[in-house]
Amino acid sequence: MKVVKSKKSTRLLQKLGLKTVLTTALAAALQPAFADTARSYQEHKLFDDKLVIETTDSQVTLTPLNSGALEVHYQREGMKQLPSFARAHQQLQQDVQAELNVSTEALRYSLGDITAVIHKSPFAIEYLHNGKPLLSEEHGFFANQTMRGFRFNLTDDEKLIGGGQRVLGMDRRGHRLPLYNKAHYGYSTESEQMYFSMPAVMSSNKYVLLFDNSATGTMDLGASEESVMQFEAVGGRSAYIVVAGENYPKLIENYVDVTGRQPMPPRWALGNFASRFGYRSEQEVRETIQAFRDEDFPVDALVLDLFWFGPDIKGHMGNLAWDKENFPQPVEMMAELKEQGIKTILVTEPFVLSTSERWDEAVASNALAKNLAGKPKQFDFYFGNTGLIDVFSEDGRDWFWNIYQDLKAQGVSGWWGDLGEPEVHPSDTVHAIGMADEIHNAFGHRWAQMLFENEKANNPDERPFIMMRAGFPGSQRYGMIPWTGDVSRGWGGLQPQVELSLQMGLLGFAYTHSDLGGFADGERFERTPYIRWLQYGTFQPVYRPHAQEKIAPEPVFHDRKTRRITRDFIKLRYRLLPYNYTLAFENSQTGMPLMRPLFFENENNLELMDNKSAYLWGNDFLVAPVMEDTRKVSVELPGGIWFDYWNDNQYGGDKAEIKVSLETIPVLVRAGAFIPTVADMKNTQEYTSEYLRLDYYAHESVQQSSGTVYEDDGETADAFAKGQYEKLLFSGERNEAGIDFTFTREGDGYTGAPESRNVELVLHNVTLPAAIQQGDQTIALVKREKDLTENTAWYNKREKTLHVKFPWSGASQSLSVAQ
Repeated sequence: MKVVKSKKSTRLLQKLGLKTVLTTALAAALQPAFADTARSYQEHKLFDDKLVIETTDSQVTLTPLNSGALEVHYQREGMKQLPSFARAHQQLQQDVQAELNVSTEALRYSLGDITAVIHKSPFAIEYLHNGKPLLSEEHGFFANQTMRGFRFNLTDDEKLIGGGQRVLGMDRRGHRLPLYNKAHYGYSTESEQMYFSMPAVMSSNKYVLLFDNSATGTMDLGASEESVMQFEAVGGRSAYIVVAGENYPKLIENYVDVTGRQPMPPRWALGNFASRFGYRSEQEVRETIQAFRDEDFPVDALVLDLFWFGPDIKGHMGNLAWDKENFPQPVEMMAELKEQGIKTILVTEPFVLSTSERWDEAVASNALAKNLAGKPKQFDFYFGNTGLIDVFSEDGRDWFWNIYQDLKAQGVSGWWGDLGEPEVHPSDTVHAIGMADEIHNAFGHRWAQMLFENEKANNPDERPFIMMRAGFPGSQRYGMIPWTGDVSRGWGGLQPQVELSLQMGLLGFAYTHSDLGGFADGERFERTPYIRWLQYGTFQPVYRPHAQEKIAPEPVFHDRKTRRITRDFIKLRYRLLPYNYTLAFENSQTGMPLMRPLFFENENNLELMDNKSAYLWGNDFLVAPVMEDTRKVSVELPGGIWFDYWNDNQYGGDKAEIKVSLETIPVLVRAGAFIPTVADMKNTQEYTSEYLRLDYYAHESVQQSSGTVYEDDGETADAFAKGQYEKLLFSGERNEAGIDFTFTREGDGYTGAPESRNVELVLHNVTLPAAIQQGDQTIALVKREKDLTENTAWYNKREKTLHVKFPWSGASQSLSVAQ
């Protein structure tokens, strides 16, 4: 970091070293939260990578993280501090340019986009973004014997998104949110506390405020005091991170630059999963996969719940070894599935029952969290008497990973970490770095880190698949794929799913998804809400129907009409793989979620921020799932012109009233968009873009537009960084003569890439062309669709679409359609 100081600044004193412990008396550290004497500045020191300020009651360290993000850490003598779990980079990035200016009243510490103004007396920090007010401390840091936290000012019209999984509406302002990851079995249309809480908010004022504290606590978003945001916790790290950006995409990019980017998942993770609670035998696994084949349903993965290690629900958790009576040949079974292109995912839990086969081994290996007497902590919960693996200890992690390593060698392709809140976590449980209530919310995070880092060390060229129910800000950098827990079946369970995925995606967790069809309760199969849920699933991150076995979650086991409709949507998801995979790539580079809120389109329309019934799927789709038994859906529009994906009807203005049948949900396409699709396939093992269809939605309101398809081999880790990829780039430009298209390619290619592609460009909303020119070649129009071959075109007068077929070797090409 380059530091530029004013002439009033003190000389850099690196030789003194950074103090880690204050000389303030312990008694001062134990003052009430709001002392009679206000905090005041005393002195400061400037180091290569941080600004350290001494105040009358604490040491305050400001650490630049990037040009738009800053960590602020308050410390007092005698107050325990935990490491940062949220930050991806524990060392400062060297490209941050910081400048400090000192005056009698304040320090002004600027990183470029964001500036911290530190007022000396009373001590308070306010933040500016490009010179304009962004956020300010109210009292700032407070601490007493039982609580520590921060207080910030809220502006009058400010809306706040965040807090993780809750069913409260998009704007969480006015709520007091528990920060304690906790299961909520069978939730539906309301929940204040769920599996994955996050101590972070995104403001309509375009900042993210993250409290980097894993302890049990509360986030009060103007509930107790209308103009105050207060974070409070029983312990943990007394630090926060503030992130700014000129728009929401840039804000998210700055945020994931601090907390970590989600690595690309394997391509098969975007396919269809066979999953239930649960498959009880090899025979049932084979019969299920055969049903998918017989009914012509693509399928890429099979998920085994807890019956793989025991015949009953209770009494076996912690075995983590195959039940040989019901799974006598698991290695052969998984090999057969893999040969068909189907990956096996196993559930694992961090609990080891005292009745399990591994209890003595876990105790002897020092793998379990302790009680206050230093012995393995035992407690009762639904599954039996248990201990908890201490993922914060090296012994616990090593013991746990050895089990995973053996299973990986047998042929397991992915991990499902369940109950990782942890679901039951007594306060008197002692972990290697602290008590249960200090680190509870980081348990799933540390578990995912253990899996990811060991997977990368052992299999550096592979992309891990790690699905987990709970974590902490930053867990996305370990490839964590969360889901929304044990949701109720029916309309009530479906209705909050858009809200839950949007909330999580905005703060890094772009693959948050639901048990499609609902998991819990239900006495009989309800066709309509089930179909509507699976239709929504086509346009959300992971396609995984999952439920208790009383009602089959897999569509292949339902009636003919249900199978027909859901089959069409699952096949559509596979055809859209070029689009969806490109969204995954974009997320890995910038943090942009796959599901995006409508207010991204119109940042000045705060009313759009409240919309929880529709969303953008990537840049070019607008999706409004059908969430009740209706034949018409009112869809709020964010501006611009949109085409109905099913019939090319056009919509503009503020709202669209869209008629739906059971076969359709509202899916709109942005005017000017290129939508890439490929041919049907049995699973992603057959994926190829050798035949590539590009649907272009022409409209006079869009003079110029472009699209991209990113491709690699679907499995190599860091393929883009290694240059093992292709980017296919398309653009369209309107002029007086018609529309000119260009097609270009970037990248060095990848194993399995087509040598050339057969492209079918389909122009929507166009008239019969006067001429079609590709370079020097004129493309002839044919009269019938069946005559459409390479280097010809066909115009569908009824649908107003023009189909143009041509080969593309990858070299830059142009095509003009005169009208």
